[in-house]
Amino acid sequence: MQTFDRTSKIPIKSRHVFITGGSSGIGLAAAGGARVSILARSLSKLADAKRSIELSAGVEVSTFSADVRDYDAVSKAVNQSGPIDVLIVNQGVFIGKELEKQSTEEIKFMIDVNLVGSFNVIKAALPSMKGRGPASISLVSSQAEQKKRPELTSIIAASSGSMKTKEVAKICLDGIKAGKFTRSFWLAFVEVMFGGLIRFVGLFFQWGWYNTISKWSNTKKSQ
Repeated sequence: MQTFDRTSKIPIKSRHVFITGGSSGIGLAAAGGARVSILARSLSKLADAKRSIELSAGVEVSTFSADVRDYDAVSKAVNQSGPIDVLIVNQGVFIGKELEKQSTEEIKFMIDVNLVGSFNVIKAALPSMKGRGPASISLVSSQAEQKKRPELTSIIAASSGSMKTKEVAKICLDGIKAGKFTRSFWLAFVEVMFGGLIRFVGLFFQWGWYNTISKWSNTKKSQ
């Protein structure tokens, strides 16, 4: 992976794309390239994802079963897969409870998978990505596939209009291909020039969320 003065476009379809958490959700939707490797824990889900990707995209797919919390296992899978051009770090877990109801073991589990696991994957992949021309590392996750969430989180998400898995995957891949995630120079210019107005508009959304939280809290207290 090199440093470029200008934005470098990355041709996904001629590269090796390695995806963690690739057996479901965004990882499965984002799979696309000349060669795709997916890493997850479940062997059965990996097999299903492999068949799905090969049938829909017609690309070569390699699967690796490993726990991202285990650096040695991740490093072994990365080495077996070969040099990586595009790394999509997508694994993620969430215990669908309010913090006060989560055990310390559950909190540690989420941190180990979501944070430490991401460091493990990037550390293992980085050496093989250096010097291969334009390369990309993308960290992405979404609650689009999260079936169980705290009641309040579900209410806020419903009022905000959350994105679908394929929409998140498309934005992720489009950004990687373009070498940037800002949609255009002029859009960035408008956001800078009218940042104060945008923040003012954002206050209305925050006020709406505050009212939602207040109503939910009052409902809980009355029960």
